[in-house]
Amino acid sequence: MPLDLNRQPMPVQDPQKRIHNFYQVALGYSWEQAQAEASRCLQCKKSPCMTGCPVEVRIPEFIAALREGNLEESIRILKSRNNLPAICGMVCPQETQCEAACVLGKKGAPVAIGRLERFVADWERNERGVQVPDLPPPTGHKVACIGSGPASLTAAGDLARLGHAVTIYEALHVPGGVLMYGIPEFRMPKAVVQAEIDYVRSLGVEIVVDAVIGKLFTIDELLHDRGYEAVFLGTGAGLPLFMGIPGENFNGVYSANEFLTRINLMKAYQFPEYDTPVKRGRRVAVVGGGNVAMDAARCALRLGADKVYIVYRRSEEEMPARREEVENAREEGIEFLLLTNPIRILGDQGGWVSGMECVRNALGEPDASGRRRPVPIPGSEFLLEVDIAVIAIGTTPNPLIPRSTPGLETTRRGTVVADEETGRTRKDRVWAGGDVVTGAATVISAMGAGKRAARAIDAFLRQ
Repeated sequence: MPLDLNRQPMPVQDPQKRIHNFYQVALGYSWEQAQAEASRCLQCKKSPCMTGCPVEVRIPEFIAALREGNLEESIRILKSRNNLPAICGMVCPQETQCEAACVLGKKGAPVAIGRLERFVADWERNERGVQVPDLPPPTGHKVACIGSGPASLTAAGDLARLGHAVTIYEALHVPGGVLMYGIPEFRMPKAVVQAEIDYVRSLGVEIVVDAVIGKLFTIDELLHDRGYEAVFLGTGAGLPLFMGIPGENFNGVYSANEFLTRINLMKAYQFPEYDTPVKRGRRVAVVGGGNVAMDAARCALRLGADKVYIVYRRSEEEMPARREEVENAREEGIEFLLLTNPIRILGDQGGWVSGMECVRNALGEPDASGRRRPVPIPGSEFLLEVDIAVIAIGTTPNPLIPRSTPGLETTRRGTVVADEETGRTRKDRVWAGGDVVTGAATVISAMGAGKRAARAIDAFLRQ
């Protein structure tokens, strides 16, 4: 049978319709499409795709079970390594990880591993209902996980499946971290995130919301007064960065964090049903080139903007956003101003944004990130008429926990110093993983860090 080098296309909402709603854009495979895509897998003996998966999913095995029509076995294999398969299927950058190592990718399109993972997870949630695996007897050990984003949910789920008692402490009123406040409904419905959180709860994990660690309890109080034998820090990087250019204090300048939190967690897109207003700009500039920038730009469009720009200082080749998100943004009519950098934000007499002065760039030599450094072109300045500016150039961890935790070492960027393989910090009985260690990164890399830390914490507790 000849190799099928073309993957099954993903059904999607029509671009001209979806820009007016917040419904999911990617609609998911049908049974026939999933079967056809699964049949493309070569079932390689060395499974190179697994080397690219941070959470060590047994990829060929779950695809083989799907191909045989055994969806119960397929989801069992998936969830033996991954507590959040629906989330991974929707937002993981597979093109740079598992799919990048797929043998078929050398001659054509790699197997659509993420789409198949989503299909199986959707089937379990919608058709069978989520099942709780058999759990071992309690070990008597207690672990606290701080934050409830992908790193903590993964660590907590893995530790609970090993028999440990786990409590998650979340500062906000809703668990989920960036999965809830950052990623828009049209990319990942909140009902899907809630179902994954409910699964982690069903493993015996307790989730305490409105609990700001560093204020309610310190890390030392958790370890010495509350009976926890280990603490995992998965607090993410929720403190926004700004550019430090003139005019960033004008009304109508948002950090991407505030903009997306208002829209997603506080449902500003359903105002006045939800009493969380956000200014609906006529012409919106989003500064940055990552997934967060794409999310902010696509949200602004759905809120009714006539024109939305992505302003990015490098070329598209250096852009860190997923290819799918860039393609979706372009289909929706968002204009990309590449090799462009803002140097000043202009305001009117009322103190509101009225424009943005930008400069054109050329690419110079590679910088510390390995990407070519943008160099301003003298005399290339121009004015962009906008009334909203969203700054999406990255985030850094909140300093509250480091400041209230003696012995916890941080870098000059504010990230926690931790061992890359185990997540162990310089403070006894404290581990950390995800964006709080790496700075803003991907959901799947945070999950991988949570999994490695859970393994190390389990070994420590059993010793």
